[in-house]
Amino acid sequence: MAEAQLSGDTIPENNQLAEIPKIKYDWYQTETHVVISILGKNVLQDSVKINYDCNTLNLLAHFPQYPDYSLILNLAHPIEPSQCTHRAVPSKVEVKLKKCDGIRWTQLERKLNEPAPVANFSMAQVPVDSGPPKYPSSAPHAKDWNRVVLEEGEDKEEGEAALNSLFQKIYLEGTDEVKRAMNKSFQESGGTVLSTNWKEVGHDKVDIKAPDGMEWRNWEQ
Repeated sequence: MAEAQLSGDTIPENNQLAEIPKIKYDWYQTETHVVISILGKNVLQDSVKINYDCNTLNLLAHFPQYPDYSLILNLAHPIEPSQCTHRAVPSKVEVKLKKCDGIRWTQLERKLNEPAPVANFSMAQVPVDSGPPKYPSSAPHAKDWNRVVLEEGEDKEEGEAALNSLFQKIYLEGTDEVKRAMNKSFQESGGTVLSTNWKEVGHDKVDIKAPDGMEWRNWEQ
């Protein structure tokens, strides 16, 4: 019996289905935001669900070619989740991330096994409040972070590097309210105030505080 022959035009059955192209995304940045565009068309707007975290972005959406599309990004720098937004248009899904630090990102995602980023607090100008605890004494689990700063500063190495490391530790271990308070107070005060109490700084803008014995003035004055 003669063996069956395949001509050069014959396509094996498992290659007859065209591969669906993957949905790509790109990004750009401004001084205050990182904008990510997911380049998928005709997304069902109600299907777009995004979970914002300080260090990660988790997006779920329904595209015609990808009914269960998901995108998880481990971000290179921290963001402010409460100030992030997104919108869906026929040509793409656009996600706008609010930067915690006004720095330029050299990459969107952090490298594998790289630790999660924290906000960069420079302690050169930030006053440490040595007054009484900011939290009510009736709060069962609240910590007076200002007192922690003083105790750590007395017991361990001195200098700006030690304080910066300590405040990064407070940021990592703090609640979401502590993180929001630190980010908001530091940014709005131009790096001159750092508060861990969201009740004090959450509703009003934090003013610039000059060091003791000095007065803050605008250049126009």
